[in-house]
Amino acid sequence: MLCRESSVPASAAELSAWHATPGSFQRLRPPWRHVDVVAPAGAVRAGSRLTTRFALGPIHQDWVTEVTDYIPGERLTDVQIEGPFAEWRHVRRFSPDGPRMSRLRDEVEYRLRLGAAGDLLGGIPIRQSLEHLFAYRHQRTADDLTLHAAYRARPRLTVVISGASGLLGTELAAFLTSGGHRVLTLVRRPPRADHEVFWDPQRMALAPAQLEGADAVVHLAGRSLNAARWTEAVKREILRSRTEATSLIARTVAQLDPRPVLISNSAVGYYGDRGDEPLDEQSSPGSGFLPNVCIAWEQALQPARDAGARVVVLRTGVVLSGHGGALPRMLPAYRTGLGGPLGSGHQWMSWIGLQDYLGVVNRALYDDELEGPVAAVAPPVTNREFVRALTRVLHRPGLVPLPAPALRAALGEMGERLLLDSTRVAPARLTARGHKLLYPDVEQALRAELGR
Repeated sequence: MLCRESSVPASAAELSAWHATPGSFQRLRPPWRHVDVVAPAGAVRAGSRLTTRFALGPIHQDWVTEVTDYIPGERLTDVQIEGPFAEWRHVRRFSPDGPRMSRLRDEVEYRLRLGAAGDLLGGIPIRQSLEHLFAYRHQRTADDLTLHAAYRARPRLTVVISGASGLLGTELAAFLTSGGHRVLTLVRRPPRADHEVFWDPQRMALAPAQLEGADAVVHLAGRSLNAARWTEAVKREILRSRTEATSLIARTVAQLDPRPVLISNSAVGYYGDRGDEPLDEQSSPGSGFLPNVCIAWEQALQPARDAGARVVVLRTGVVLSGHGGALPRMLPAYRTGLGGPLGSGHQWMSWIGLQDYLGVVNRALYDDELEGPVAAVAPPVTNREFVRALTRVLHRPGLVPLPAPALRAALGEMGERLLLDSTRVAPARLTARGHKLLYPDVEQALRAELGR
């Protein structure tokens, strides 16, 4: 039997309630293995089933588990109905451990297929893999509940999310639902579930009545900056996708009564290429394509401001996550030892771990004094410092630099702006509000996001 036990900053009732939400499974997925939810469990109760699909090289395996026992505040048990093991039984035990603290104990009884041959061939690596998985799960559980604990005395909210199918939207929806919030997601197709609301930014279609009762709108929609080389057509689409959608959201929020808080993503690209200049929310914008996009993006929020809504603009750095975004694209080169500094490596990189990004949004939902531009970043590092941290985490050398001319030739303007521009942004407003990041050090953040 495999066991893992740790202390969690939540009561046993809160800890068990977190595990009983559909969002908790999304939050506990390991970043080193692609896992899809084929059939969600919904509300956890005896008899409820969860079907997931994961990849073992080119082979995709379905795993069906069923809850056999759930006693709130005490334990949750599931067993394998169909999947990779001959037998699997997983018990999560929740017990008090002092004021607002509890103990989480995972107990896993499993048996491999092929009997003695399976144990001989896979016994040790499977156990090591499970130990790695549950170490990651315990840390993620503690991190999420630490963030939720900051506002445990405040009411649960109804939060509308645009861009909910992207990395940030998917993780934010799971984080909020596992914390007891109600989440509505904006979709550009006919809704298939009660939590979906139709919108079409190109046709300026979004019915205000659909958002009545919302406490907050988190606006994350917009075309990815790194999906294609920046042709003039792509640049127009990047700008249009942000301004049209943001204008629609802001105009809709302005029509609601009471008006929800509006939290909108922007980017540190607002500041442009500024070398070693220290920057914060009070700094002037830069010049060029990215600053112009960010300026127009933020200006499109004006109707909500004019109507008296609290508007928070998150000027977000590079979000580090093992599940998507920039980091997984970097990993193959660095894992083979072929990665290194980009260009000179002296350019500043403004970044934030995914877990801390969720913490910033969580604060913006509740902190009535937080308004206007907010730098959603950790303390910045140079590209060379980032590469050193990443190679330490991966236990690989990082000695093969990628010269700036090669980057420009391969990626054009996109590569130069996203990889070579220097933007040294500090989280001044968050610091002034007393906000504490879980992972202010880039190496710690990489270890947390990659499960290393």
